[in-house]
Amino acid sequence: MNIVLHQPEIPANTGNIGRTCVATGSVLHLIEPLGFRLNEKEIKRAGMDYWKDLDVRRYINYEDFLEKNPGAKIWMATTKAKHVYTDVAFGPDDYIMFGKESAGIPEEILVENEDTCIRIPMLDKIRSLNLSNSVAVVLYEALRQTASKECSSKATSTDSIGGSGTPSRYSSPPRDSCPPFCYAPLSGRSPRLSGRVLFSVWADD
Repeated sequence: MNIVLHQPEIPANTGNIGRTCVATGSVLHLIEPLGFRLNEKEIKRAGMDYWKDLDVRRYINYEDFLEKNPGAKIWMATTKAKHVYTDVAFGPDDYIMFGKESAGIPEEILVENEDTCIRIPMLDKIRSLNLSNSVAVVLYEALRQTASKECSSKATSTDSIGGSGTPSRYSSPPRDSCPPFCYAPLSGRSPRLSGRVLFSVWADD
């Protein structure tokens, strides 16, 4: 997966996002101008000692990014989008772009990519979430989708819910055969507590 930051301004946010990218095996793309230098201590403090393991790529502007990533499927994260991020189908090589903290992605870019604009639902009391939090929310949903698609073909349908013997779509393959971000329940366990199904992340994508 690929995370794109368009002209980020706050070094601590980029440091946190870089750490998340390392944890998920994602590539971080930075579109200049940046509001900081990549060697600033705030980045290193937020990214801890993981920054050296990050696959980070820089571009002089948005056009340079497009030229160096031809044919990229780019999702644009914005509060102005019609589509909620959980309603779209992510691919394993997709790009998810986020704008700078003070203004978001430029309006002219959003207008040209209206069909791939996505948003995180929130109350009207705030303008937006913190940038690093937004990246984590959308990125892990994208990873969940792509991992679940890979893993679903391995799932069985013979487990039962509540001991009734009814086939269950919550069945899971052995955990060691799943990709890292598959959220299927551990093998041999049912997604329930005290006979009640409380929550399951095994979804129909």
